Amino acid sequence: MTELTIPTPSGPALVELHCPHAGVALPLRSGAALLLGHGAGGSTSAPDLMVATAAATATGLHVALVTQPYRVAGRRAPAPARQLDQAWLAVANHLSDGVFAGLPLVFGGRSSGARVACRTAAAGGAVAVLCLAFPMHPPGRPERSRMDELDGVDVPVLVVQGDRDPFGRPEPAARREVVLLPGDHSLKTDPAAVRRAVEQWLQR
Repeated sequence: MTELTIPTPSGPALVELHCPHAGVALPLRSGAALLLGHGAGGSTSAPDLMVATAAATATGLHVALVTQPYRVAGRRAPAPARQLDQAWLAVANHLSDGVFAGLPLVFGGRSSGARVACRTAAAGGAVAVLCLAFPMHPPGRPERSRMDELDGVDVPVLVVQGDRDPFGRPEPAARREVVLLPGDHSLKTDPAAVRRAVEQWLQR
């Protein structure tokens, strides 16, 4: 695992690089890369992000776990959406110009991180988007739908969602696969099932 500190308009972001094979020289020359972002008040050590990382490296992808600048600075309250998106794109551009040069990029994340991945997929040139526990709406507020963020993605999307998630759950669509698993927004009930869903989708 390699750690990078990357400048963004909102301050430094922290990136953990995980590669399929030990001893890989940087910059990387083959394969593809998955960028994963954390939830609003969480970290990149969330269980579903860990198993998604394991699934991706098992299928030959390089993974970058991205900690947003507000979390690097020690704040739990998330930055405004525009700042999150700008910071994410700064990280993606830095990596695509450096260690991930020439590699296709898959954007992804859990909860708030999944929203960022969807909103920035087009601008960042992502070839696919992985959403873990996408928060369709605030709990108990289905009228405040965020469906437009998912519908705005024009590349293949996988959503892995708990069947009792109080943040709701999206429906499948032409380029969107939805896998429902037992559990809530944390996706902690069956980590092995999360890994299988991500690994099978990445292999396809």
